[in-house]
Amino acid sequence: MNWLRRVLAPGMFLLLMQAGWAQGYSADKPIGLAAQQRPDYLAHAGIEQRLGQSLPMNAVFTDENGRTGAVQSWFDGKPVVMAEVYYKCVMLCPQVLHGLAAGLKQMALTPGKDYDVLVFSIDATDTPADASKERQQFLQEAGWAGNAAGVHFLTGSADSIALMAGASGFHFVRVPGPDGMVNQFAHSSVIMFVTPDGRMSKYLSGIDYPARDLRMAVLEASQKKISNPVDLLILYCCSYNPAVGRYSVSIMRIMGIAGMISMLVVIGMVFLLVRKPKMAQSQ
Repeated sequence: MNWLRRVLAPGMFLLLMQAGWAQGYSADKPIGLAAQQRPDYLAHAGIEQRLGQSLPMNAVFTDENGRTGAVQSWFDGKPVVMAEVYYKCVMLCPQVLHGLAAGLKQMALTPGKDYDVLVFSIDATDTPADASKERQQFLQEAGWAGNAAGVHFLTGSADSIALMAGASGFHFVRVPGPDGMVNQFAHSSVIMFVTPDGRMSKYLSGIDYPARDLRMAVLEASQKKISNPVDLLILYCCSYNPAVGRYSVSIMRIMGIAGMISMLVVIGMVFLLVRKPKMAQSQ
């Protein structure tokens, strides 16, 4: 068997080297390195969190019904859950919208009453008909029968799209599709939250958006105007990490609250123990 290994080993090595060359590997790099490198065309695609940045409220867009107006016309004093996708996408964008719809479906807040949803297309070739189709799919997945108030899918010109993407820090680039045509976009999977006056408040990354995170982000974007004492306690016990675009439980804050409650209990017990003898003496 040893002689067989000595014969086969050089041949296997040559086959591996040829496979590596065919995939663009060079002899001076580990085989796995090229696969881990970020393609050059993604250098300008990504998200830049611009918390506090104002959106271009005068930029002109058209909604799913063909109504054209400034972005300001879709803001009516409520926080906004916002996404930037394109409606002809068949890969990442449907996952983002599906995750958003699933999370909002489980959130105990009402669209059109407590918050609005605005979805902006980054593709200037998308039409109101495309927007209407995607909106209906979104409403179905969210479980909102009929026309949900406060949910709008918008399209716009390249200039308006550039203004919106620039203000929100949503960077994207055109890339070739399977047919070789440069008609697709590379971009991040993220949803955003905007204050009632049009300032960027929070970003949640990924394609899965837990209802708890959505609720906290909406409450914070509302500047806590639609929150209750329980919400305020939850917001205090959780912290937002902009580096990963997620909320996490703050153990130190929970320990602080627990310590305060324990101290109040001890003080109450001491107070009661001190008062009992006095009450007995008075009798």
